[in-house]
Amino acid sequence: MGAVVALDTLFNGGQVWKGRPAPPTASPQPTGHAALDAALPSGGWPEAALSEILLAGPGVGELQLVWPTLARLSAAGERIVLVAPPFVPYPQAWANAGVDLRQLSVIQASERDALWAAEQCLRSGSCGAVLCWPHKADDRALRRLQVAAETGQTLAFAWRPLSEAVNPSPAALRIAIDARPAQLRVLKCRGGLARSAPIAFTVGH
Repeated sequence: MGAVVALDTLFNGGQVWKGRPAPPTASPQPTGHAALDAALPSGGWPEAALSEILLAGPGVGELQLVWPTLARLSAAGERIVLVAPPFVPYPQAWANAGVDLRQLSVIQASERDALWAAEQCLRSGSCGAVLCWPHKADDRALRRLQVAAETGQTLAFAWRPLSEAVNPSPAALRIAIDARPAQLRVLKCRGGLARSAPIAFTVGH
């Protein structure tokens, strides 16, 4: 049997190459919020992935978080699909945010059917972004959305209660929106975090 050589000896002698983790690829999907982009390792939304946004309650600017991205996608002719939104979308607010309403579709569905509809829209590859509000989704359901987003190369956004933060999630990105103080917290991000401190988030009127 050959002699045993310490790994440190091989490393220090340059006889073994030590690989380094590749830096995350820059995202082609900036969020439109400079502070949030700076906090994310890719500089934007994880591409072809599920981003989970946790809320204490509605009305904390949760749509304003994604409007810049949706405006950019719709301007490029990409379809935006809202699956079972909790409130009827106000067209003027979306138009004022720069979203082309001709590219906006709304699907009304029950809680159970909404998950299926969101998954099918994501898998189709015909949408730029799919938004959903699954309140009772388990890990398996969220994983299906994540896989569907990867399959269809589509941005997926899921708004869920802040109480779900205690449960693990397969989402590539997990953000919490706090009302008081008004701030964002990046709880999880594929590739690690560039910055973990809370980010001030002002809701426009």
